[in-house]
Amino acid sequence: MNTPVTHARVVVIGGGVVGCSVLYHLAKMGWTDVLLIERSELTSGSSWHAAGVIHTINSDPNIARLQDYTIKLYQEIETLSEHSCGIHRPGGIYLAATPERLDYLKQERAKARYMGLDTEFISLDEAKKLNPLIDPKKYLGALFEPVDGHVDPAGVTHAYAKAARKLGAKVTLRTPVIATRPRPDGTWDVVTEAGIIHAERVVNAAGLWAREVGHLAGIDLPVQPMEHHYLITETIPEVRDFGKEVAVTVDYEGNAYTRQEHQGILLGTYEPHCVPWSVAGTPADFGHELLPPDLERVGDRLQLAFERMPALGRAGIKNVVNGPFTFGPDGNPLIGPVPGLRNYWVAVGVMAGFCQGGGVGRCLAEWIVEGEPGIDVWGMDVARFGDYATHDYGTLKSSENYSRRFIITYPNEELPACRPLKTTALYDRFKARGAVFGVSHGLEHALWFAPSLDEAREEPTFRRSNAFPHVAAECRAVRNAVGVGEIANYAKHEFKGPGAAAMLDRLLANRLPRPGRLALTPMLTARGKLYGDLTVACLAANHFMIFGSSAAQNMHRRWFEQHLPPEGAAYRNVTDALHGLAIAGPRSRDLLARLTRADVSTPAFKFLDIRSLVVGGVPALVARISFTGELGYEIYCAPQYQLALYDAIERHGADLGLAPYGGRALMSLRLEKNWGVWTLDYRPDFTAAEAGLNSFIRFDKGVDFIGRTAALAERARGPDRRLVTLTVGVNDVDVNRDEPIFHGGKCIGYVTSGGFGHTVGASIALGYVPAALAKPGESFEIEILGERRPARLQAAPLHDPNGGRMRG
Repeated sequence: MNTPVTHARVVVIGGGVVGCSVLYHLAKMGWTDVLLIERSELTSGSSWHAAGVIHTINSDPNIARLQDYTIKLYQEIETLSEHSCGIHRPGGIYLAATPERLDYLKQERAKARYMGLDTEFISLDEAKKLNPLIDPKKYLGALFEPVDGHVDPAGVTHAYAKAARKLGAKVTLRTPVIATRPRPDGTWDVVTEAGIIHAERVVNAAGLWAREVGHLAGIDLPVQPMEHHYLITETIPEVRDFGKEVAVTVDYEGNAYTRQEHQGILLGTYEPHCVPWSVAGTPADFGHELLPPDLERVGDRLQLAFERMPALGRAGIKNVVNGPFTFGPDGNPLIGPVPGLRNYWVAVGVMAGFCQGGGVGRCLAEWIVEGEPGIDVWGMDVARFGDYATHDYGTLKSSENYSRRFIITYPNEELPACRPLKTTALYDRFKARGAVFGVSHGLEHALWFAPSLDEAREEPTFRRSNAFPHVAAECRAVRNAVGVGEIANYAKHEFKGPGAAAMLDRLLANRLPRPGRLALTPMLTARGKLYGDLTVACLAANHFMIFGSSAAQNMHRRWFEQHLPPEGAAYRNVTDALHGLAIAGPRSRDLLARLTRADVSTPAFKFLDIRSLVVGGVPALVARISFTGELGYEIYCAPQYQLALYDAIERHGADLGLAPYGGRALMSLRLEKNWGVWTLDYRPDFTAAEAGLNSFIRFDKGVDFIGRTAALAERARGPDRRLVTLTVGVNDVDVNRDEPIFHGGKCIGYVTSGGFGHTVGASIALGYVPAALAKPGESFEIEILGERRPARLQAAPLHDPNGGRMRG
């Protein structure tokens, strides 16, 4: 730069493919007072040695959409920058060698249908015509994606930077950032060896140095660089003489990916005995170096590839690359504003930068410029992790994810690394009773209970598992008698002060309840999209509690803190300070009456009441509500009282048919009531009207709440689509999520969640379809593991359609 920059609307730290993409998209959206600072040269770190493979397949459909966007973006930036991206598009083949992997590919093909992608199965003979190296006898099936290919990593990174410069953005190189200091007004001083830049916002896109740059702001990002090998062969006659470019190929069971490199092949692998690199921190002087190769560590993986593609085994090795690149705990990026910091953003852990970098840059730019991204980015949101996600957590979970890169993770599978980490007082008690646990926001919670410890494990599968009959028994106990389940994993947000009501009235679309009452309410973005499906309680004048999704608690914390007034209202996330138990079922009132001296009969304690009571000798906050759809109560207490509360419930409920239930039973019971859940059926992809939550919006409450204008406009024109409940004709497999919905042979929607309704004897799916088709009894088809199954729309809940049992 000729003139030193002293102020910028946004400073992006990091000149890899992700940082350059963020810069480009900010400039493209009209923010030209933006600056990228790179400690060395563009591509230093991981970008320069990446394999450059591009593909659309991803288990998260929204991330797959962003990958598709990224691939299609390359022609745009190549044209604008006049710099080659080295685009090769021979298509991609995904090979299955087991029935389970074939089922996985069927699921991926199904998702592609409603995303508008041209992914399709081809014969193994056709696959051989796209890659002459494969041995078709080794495989059961092949999926083809025509847009897949590879790019030149350096070319792409420089094209982003040049395109951004043409739009007015600035780039400065060889300038390490040595400090980031927040100002009282929420802006930042970015300190470099060349001087201080006053930044209105900071974006940490530092790649291998994401942790170190995070430390400058006082945060510990749970990302970990991992060593990764690929090799490049000498010329292979079959490749040289093929006559066209060999398709990019992924052989999952062979644990290998390949693409053509000149007249040879680039072969990469994700070995199970992986090596986290530089756990203590990335060296400041690292840049364009590689790591010593260790072929012995990946030898068994290479041998598998040679068996499946024999020509590889006969080829000489021209070069071996072992370079670090950064993983997140679940393999997805961490992007967005960091909870607890004002105007500090991250775009880190983007291990597939040349597949995802364009989409990440677009979403982050939309978020910064317009206040929200164009699609739901929950799968990448940095707020999906909490303070439990330390550096050690990041190392352990990133290593687990790396080692499983080509291993199927089934929808009912719970991965073991770094567990148990957070537990409640009941963990050991439930484990001794045969509980099988899942984890939400770091906290262990019971999924279901086995009748014996020998049976307390679940077989991973795409179909119904061994848990099926035991979950059914738990559901029957709740419907016929009384069940008890933990609610420590419900999020709780507390608001106090004379300005608390005004703040919440602005954030929530429903009216606030009066003292001692609860209200169900959507929370909307400015565009009218859902940002929360919440229960708000008024505990007293100027004192409120919001109950919501445990997984989304950090996301909601960020939203609440962003809208907190300068004075008059105090906010705390008290999730870890309030644990407790729910009791539900027709005998739950009888049980509660035995546990407290208070009058819990109706109308003394009616539906949607909340009261402070002594329950089982324990001080508790008791809400007359239940997600099971039955008469029920949520009993919240401090963690130190939870064991005593459980003992009292168990003791007094023994002759009432009391049984414990877990999360799987709860998910089955709510399906029977047509109720959606956050992160699945309710999320920022949808509006309240589309989700069927518009009845909880009070447009006449006298407050211009966030999203009101957009929601009013939608009410006037009507929603384009609606969330519906479908019963599905199946045998041993139920929907999970993301299955396409067909009508008249055309894909018109998709499933957001589902399972089996054990007490109504039906397989149930929730999903979105065009509003014109959301008619009672309408017939559809849902593609499940490659087969289209009949489905029929159910307008009313299958269980207690009038809600009499719940309100009684």
